[in-house]
Amino acid sequence: MSGGRKLAVAAWVLGPLGLLLAIGGFWGARAGYQATTVSSDSMSPTYTAGDVVVFEEGGGDEVGRGDVVLFEAPERYGPGVYTMQRVIGVGGDHVVCCTGEGAGERLTVNDRPLDEPYVADGVADGVRPYDVTVPEGRLFLLGDHRVNSRDSRFFEEDHDGTVPLSAVRGRVTDDWSVPVALFVSALFGVVVALTGLGLGIAAAVLRRRRRAPVPPWPVQA
Repeated sequence: MSGGRKLAVAAWVLGPLGLLLAIGGFWGARAGYQATTVSSDSMSPTYTAGDVVVFEEGGGDEVGRGDVVLFEAPERYGPGVYTMQRVIGVGGDHVVCCTGEGAGERLTVNDRPLDEPYVADGVADGVRPYDVTVPEGRLFLLGDHRVNSRDSRFFEEDHDGTVPLSAVRGRVTDDWSVPVALFVSALFGVVVALTGLGLGIAAAVLRRRRRAPVPPWPVQA
């Protein structure tokens, strides 16, 4: 096999392969993950205003207790506003505030004290008592900065402050490995595709040189 033909074969292999990697990587990262900027300190100290967070797109049926979710509740926070809060209770859970006092204060979920190392200043609530049984298909949500969060506690007239699973748009993740891997795969695909294009151009140039007619007479400079 001639050098030009080898280059052409390599170009036909690398070009489409690179395009598939690039399109698949970019599509996977764009379709499965999004980034947003935290707009308030209601989730501090876990996330503070100005932090950029990545969330994995998905519905409320894919989240569980302890997850931080982004959701939309236009009747509470306005249309088009993504709100970030933590899942405290899921359908059927019994959430009560609070047992203990001071640093020993705890929420209970299904009669078990909830360990919450993420709350600001160790304050489990600091606002108001409540006793909620979460309806099926809904979530009870709180911010981590309990004295500075307008969350489920303040909408008790609406299903005890719970939100429907359908309101959830995604789950915040601190593991960036998957979106980063997809992005790197996409960039690698671009490099492979450009390499294939370069090899294809080189193969075409070699073919053109071989096909160029040779004059039957001497050519003087």
